[in-house]
Amino acid sequence: MPTALRWILYPLALVAGLVAIGVALLAIVLALAYPNLPSLEVLTDYQPKIPLRVYSADGALIGEFGEERRAVVRIADVPEVMKQAILSAEDERFYQHGGIDTLGVLRAAYSNIVGGGKRQGASTITQQVARNFFLSAEKTYTRKLYEALLSFKIEANLSKDQILELYINQIFLGQRAYGFAAAAQIYFGKSLHDLTAAEAAMLAGLPKAPSAYNPVVNPKRARLRQQYVLRRMHELGYLSDAQHEAALKQTLVVKRDASEFSVHAEYVAEMARQMAAERFPDDVYTRGLRVYTTILKADQEAAFASVRRGVFDYDRRHGYRGAEAYLDLSEVKSEQDEALDELLQDVTDVDDLHPAIVLEASAKQIRAYRRGGEVVTLAGDGLKFAARMLDDKAPPNKRLKRGALIRVQRDDKGAWQIAQMPEVEAAFLSADPHSGAIRALVGGFDFNRNKFNHVTQAWRQPGSSFKPFIYSASLEKGFTPATIIEDEPIVFPASVTGSQSWEPKNYDGKYEGPMTMRTGLAKSKNMISIRVLEKIGVQYAQDYITRFGFDADKHPPYLTMALGAGSVTPWQMVSAYSIFANGGYRITPFIVSEIRDEKNHVLAQAQPTPAGDEELRAIDARNAYVMDSMMRDVTLYGTAARASATLKRRDLAGKTGTTNEHVDAWFCGYQQTVVGCSWIGFDQPKNLGNGETGGTAALPTWVNYMSRVLKNVPESFMPQPDGLVAVDAPGRAKGPAKEMFYKENMPAEPPTELPTGDSGPAVD
Repeated sequence: MPTALRWILYPLALVAGLVAIGVALLAIVLALAYPNLPSLEVLTDYQPKIPLRVYSADGALIGEFGEERRAVVRIADVPEVMKQAILSAEDERFYQHGGIDTLGVLRAAYSNIVGGGKRQGASTITQQVARNFFLSAEKTYTRKLYEALLSFKIEANLSKDQILELYINQIFLGQRAYGFAAAAQIYFGKSLHDLTAAEAAMLAGLPKAPSAYNPVVNPKRARLRQQYVLRRMHELGYLSDAQHEAALKQTLVVKRDASEFSVHAEYVAEMARQMAAERFPDDVYTRGLRVYTTILKADQEAAFASVRRGVFDYDRRHGYRGAEAYLDLSEVKSEQDEALDELLQDVTDVDDLHPAIVLEASAKQIRAYRRGGEVVTLAGDGLKFAARMLDDKAPPNKRLKRGALIRVQRDDKGAWQIAQMPEVEAAFLSADPHSGAIRALVGGFDFNRNKFNHVTQAWRQPGSSFKPFIYSASLEKGFTPATIIEDEPIVFPASVTGSQSWEPKNYDGKYEGPMTMRTGLAKSKNMISIRVLEKIGVQYAQDYITRFGFDADKHPPYLTMALGAGSVTPWQMVSAYSIFANGGYRITPFIVSEIRDEKNHVLAQAQPTPAGDEELRAIDARNAYVMDSMMRDVTLYGTAARASATLKRRDLAGKTGTTNEHVDAWFCGYQQTVVGCSWIGFDQPKNLGNGETGGTAALPTWVNYMSRVLKNVPESFMPQPDGLVAVDAPGRAKGPAKEMFYKENMPAEPPTELPTGDSGPAVD
């Protein structure tokens, strides 16, 4: 053989031999590795971790708990635009290759060689499924080999649609979202079916790097990735020129708070979570349990809006406190500098209270930067609230100047106005007085700021809102609404109180002489309540109030009980006032109606006993009727007259409450179909301010709520029970024309209303 030919054939033979050896080794590896690949049962019997979800009674999602936020969706229910966006971003030849995209691998290799380093990957959707279910993310040749083998095995056992369905439901997309259905809800507050091409492209861009392309954390990089996906959709023929152009121009509204749901019911959701976790502790956050609460979406929205309005109104009455903090803008080069977003990164929005950084400030105008690149201008009415903090005499540590962190919100007309984070707290609870089902619950101003549930956990003094229970007790001791009692100063010596002398006063410091018990309650006269309690006995009253669900040990047997010096929760107050509203029956408030498993089987269900069962009678039906009549007078001409005047109804009943030193303000009341309680105060008890009474600070929240839930609800009144006698009450300027008496307590002579003069509107 010629020497030249040998120099050609020997290297070729060597290469061929090496290739043969390599193929043989690969075959051996495959023969040994393939049988040892994991079973695909985890794919064929897909059991994803589905979080605990909490719903309103009418089906609105109000809470979700679990490490993986996931909503499993069938491939048939995934809209085409979402599929097209995913394929364009991740694997355009998915329906053509057999698990490994050879063309894609060659294209990636060429790109990496030309680019001088590893710049492009070529993982198919099948490979990503293999990796997500069976392998780690380590970048080794061994892992790559197993990934390829698993991909072939998956393709051999599952259809393309089955593989794509697994991918769509399993892939991690940031913000604890697993799967595109969950991501659509978390990022855009939408179902998959409602996504636009622009939104679908944004989500489809996330699998490559969920943190880098997260539209919440990195909106600019997310936008660049979205534009790439839209371009690929256009190049592959999924979008026309016009559709592509429209998608690029669409402004996306990304939810910044991943825990945000269609209705604010965070305190309710947390209560439901605790109940479910106590009942099913082992797998409560992974098995897809669904907890259905009793709250109504419309009622909850009304309660939330009413509480916030009440808090904001109170806050504005007490003035602007100045800048929240000051941020260093020395490195900021322009009004669109990315550093501004970085400075706001750890400052959260609180619903419609948005953080902003002051860029320029003068006495007439403020220009401030909002997260996302918007520069807002505040002037005129939008600046009035904070005017004193723009003055040269403003405290240096609170003055509004460049770098100040402020809050802005839109007013009723959509214009920006300056605002602030309130310091005061508030709570509201409403229920069906006949079944005990909670209709709405707001445990505080903002759950993310303060998770303490003021409805169930806050023990506060009820003030005058407790007086109806003392009056109810007196009816069983022979008192009547027409009983005449002196509204005059009184002093109790130390020998009576057991400690030091006590000289209580009426709230307004005014005394009007003798008056009926009915008028005393309507005007919330402290002297009347104290004298009533003194007559019936504190021990009797302490025992009597337990009929309403109050704890005796929380209400020591002293005359201060008449002024609401004990401790209650709003939950207790709603339960207690329900007894007046339903004719005298003790009901048990409940907030979870049932718990279902992932297959919709009922695991637990509430079994409420509605009002009407005589075994649950707490007070005489006559007592409830008379008290209802007296408390309607409170809302007609007493301390809560604003309620009937605003709502234009005569079937409202309730009682205001203001504690000593204006620490707590209450209004608890009802209409025959709904009972509600409003409270406002500080977590660290302190004076709310002069004039901040129950009628001023708490009643407006109750009225605003009732104005929405009682719309189109006809007036209704409690039927008069047997055993009551109506007697004319001549000469009465206010209140009913007839007075009600227990039959056995009928007076020998018809009652007359003593003149009380006109001391102006009652306050409490």
